[in-house]
Amino acid sequence: MGAVGFTAVIIILIVILALLSSCIRIVPQAQALVVERLGAFLETWSVGVHIKMPILDRVAKRVNLKEQVADFPPQPVITKDNVTMRIDTVVFFQITDPKLYAYGVENPIMAIENLTATTLRNIIGDLELDQTLTSRETINAKMRETLDIATDPWGIKVNRVELKNIMPPAAIQDAMEKQMKAERERREAILRAEGEKKSTILVAEGKKESAILDAEAEKQAAILRAEAEKEKRIRESEGQAEAILKIQQASADGIRMIKEAGADQAVLVLKSLEAFKTIADGKATKIIIPSEIQGLAGLVSSITEIPKNPVE
Repeated sequence: MGAVGFTAVIIILIVILALLSSCIRIVPQAQALVVERLGAFLETWSVGVHIKMPILDRVAKRVNLKEQVADFPPQPVITKDNVTMRIDTVVFFQITDPKLYAYGVENPIMAIENLTATTLRNIIGDLELDQTLTSRETINAKMRETLDIATDPWGIKVNRVELKNIMPPAAIQDAMEKQMKAERERREAILRAEGEKKSTILVAEGKKESAILDAEAEKQAAILRAEAEKEKRIRESEGQAEAILKIQQASADGIRMIKEAGADQAVLVLKSLEAFKTIADGKATKIIIPSEIQGLAGLVSSITEIPKNPVE
């Protein structure tokens, strides 16, 4: 075999190896290959190593099975009360059937975008401006349900739809900002009034408690003063009684001494009168003379009573 024949064999081997290598396909995770044979759908290859027939088979489409995000530009919509606004949406979808995705629609992403725009216009057309601004969750749920049903023949599952931004006209935005400012001022005024009310109530309660404490203190002081006055009067009464007792004791001792000295009856009567006179100098307003002494009262003129004060 000459050099030319050897070279031809090498070339043939290289072509065969290249052809064989082109027939071997390794499908990675989260991907799928749509394979055709002679232009007709053959099968879908999932993860792993696959071998196709040379020349007859070909990979028609490589499909990504991961969840994908489609961020569409703002779309003009008109509300039920004829307010034009722009809304941009974000669609999260996933390919569940590579065959339907490959043969169902020409451009799936563009189809989803147009379907999203028309669905959004239909939903917003039944809502007023205030409802549109406050019903994001409702709009998202309706759009997801509608898109999921519409994209099912394309092998696409719509997981969720989000309204990314709602842009009303400039005049509407200015009016909304003024309304929000007025609402904030109203809330601030209410909070300030409630604070002043609570402060006034606390001050009044403080004054009330202070007055109650003052009255209680005054009551306790009055009770203490009354008790002190009572004790003082008791001590004075006890002192007066003790003084009278001492005077009477002294008078009795003096009479006894006079009697022991042999004084006659007249002296004893005079001393008794003097003792009663001394007693009358106290707090008593009237003194009663015993009948035995009255019989001898001729020595001091007929005294039946010795008043201290003229008022009885």
